[in-house]
Amino acid sequence: MKAEFTAIIDKAPEGGYWAICPEIPGANGQGETVEEAKENLKEAIELILKDRREDILRGLPDDVILDKVEVA
Repeated sequence: MKAEFTAIIDKAPEGGYWAICPEIPGANGQGETVEEAKENLKEAIELILKDRREDILRGLPDDVILDKVEVA
């Protein structure tokens, strides 16, 4: 799955950078460089979405329809 999210990146008072994603509550990252903060944010987003998906799929009835939807 490929998706694009917003990364808000700012300088951290103690040095380095912090990043958050407004579309995914709780997703944040930090790093010494902007790229490192973005990579950590990307990993946080992936983990949160994976956990949410596994959580919702757990216990679904056998006859449920699983399909895909594309959002532009």
